Parts: sequence; structure tokens; C-alpha cells
Amino acid sequence: MMLVISFCSSVFAQNGAPTDSSGKEALEDKQEVDANPGRPTVSTPATLTPAGYLQLETGVLGAERSPEFANRTGNQADLKLSLSRRFELILQTEPMVLSDLGNRKDSEPGEVFAGLQAVVHLGEGSSPTIAVSYIRRLYASPAPELDIGTNRQSGLLLASFDLSKFHVDTNAIVTEQIDDRGVVHRAQFGQTLSISHPVFHQLALSGELWHFSQPLLRSNAAGLLIAPSLAVNRHLVLDGGVNRGLTSTSTRWEVFAGFTYLLPKRLW
Repeated sequence: MMLVISFCSSVFAQNGAPTDSSGKEALEDKQEVDANPGRPTVSTPATLTPAGYLQLETGVLGAERSPEFANRTGNQADLKLSLSRRFELILQTEPMVLSDLGNRKDSEPGEVFAGLQAVVHLGEGSSPTIAVSYIRRLYASPAPELDIGTNRQSGLLLASFDLSKFHVDTNAIVTEQIDDRGVVHRAQFGQTLSISHPVFHQLALSGELWHFSQPLLRSNAAGLLIAPSLAVNRHLVLDGGVNRGLTSTSTRWEVFAGFTYLLPKRLW
């Protein structure tokens, strides 16, 4: 990821206008930019992070009662970097997973994914921003997974818009799932709908319904997620919440807390 950042910085530095580049950079540095959290909901916003700024999204998620484990705790860390208003690079990691498998306890590094997101239509207000995304797995972990399971690759269609003071994010998702033997390949389909609303000053509340097919189990996972968030300032947003599984093969409970931090210094 650091190599990508260094390369992008050099490319944008070379392509800058020689006559007014220093003045333009100074003006952009003074512009106020806001973090654009993609956590803690399952839905991913169609809107991107501010161009040229690196954003970190990290937190801890604890879960209990799922088809693959009795209890599981994992820390998640995602990096996002938008090269422009329409193109964003994504790195998703889970550095460590602690799990109780019933007959034994386990500790393993989680999986690593990388991908990109591209905006195909820039909207505003009730006019939706539409984006597409592709994510590919770089490292497959033996750690047990949540009810959604893992995948080798995924594609997303994303939409975000505002209705009065309500903000809506919705995704349509398709992934490729492979069984443990690496023989059976199945398509998984998911749908998410997240609605958020300001509650008091910088405090907001999000509610989400989500559903994913479980092709290898011949079942379905679904959940109801409630998550408050607090914008400490333009660059830092704290979050927490709970998710309740709604089917017999869903993870019964998930509790999470974390933050999103947008580095205030533009990289180019």
C-alpha cells in the first residue's frame, strides 16, 4: 500500500501545472475535508474519501454463536486512498482473530483483501451517487468466519443519497465462494440497506437491514444492525453498535466499536 501511495504522489507531482502548482496546492491544503466512514455498517458508501487523503478505518468486533465458532473476536483495519473524485484504492485486513471453537481455542491472522471503487455517477442530495467496486482476496486465513463467510472475489453496485435529514447507503453484492477442499465454487448474493440520521449535535444513529445467501450451507444469513457514531471533529469519527442475527445460520450476536480517521495532510 505504501508503494502505491509513493507512486501516486510522484505521478501527481509530475503532472501538476508548472505555473500555479504551488498556489493550487496551498489552496487545497486550506480546504476543509471530512472523513467518510465506511464502518461499522455492512453497507459501503458509494461516495469516496477526499481525493489525495489517506483514511484509516479500524475497530474490534466480538461475535458469539455462529456455525463455525462459539465465540470470535477480531480487530479490523482498512485503508482507503482516493486518487481522484471518481477512483479509490482499498486495502482490507484483519490482523488477528481469537476464536473459541468449542473443543479448542485458536489464534490466527485474518484475511487480506485489496480492491478499488469507481464512481460512475456523481449525485447530490436526493440524486444518488452510483459506484461500482471490485475486491480480491490476497491472503486466505484458516480462522473461522462470520455467517457471511469468506470469498475469493466480490463485485458491488453501490448507491448513496439523502432524503431530507436521512442519509441512505444501499449495496447489491455478488461474491465467489469456494468450499474448504477448493472444489466447489458458488455465487453468493447480498443486499444491504443502511439509513442514518443526526440525533444531537455531532451524534448520529444508523439502522441497517442486510441479507446474504449462504450457498455452501444452502441457507441464508440476515441481520439487524444498530450503530451510533460521534464526529469528534472533521477528521475523526467514533462508532459502536450491535448486530442481531435473524436466521438460524446467522451469527447470533455481534458487538463492535472503532473509529475512522482521515489523515489531515494531503499526500500530493
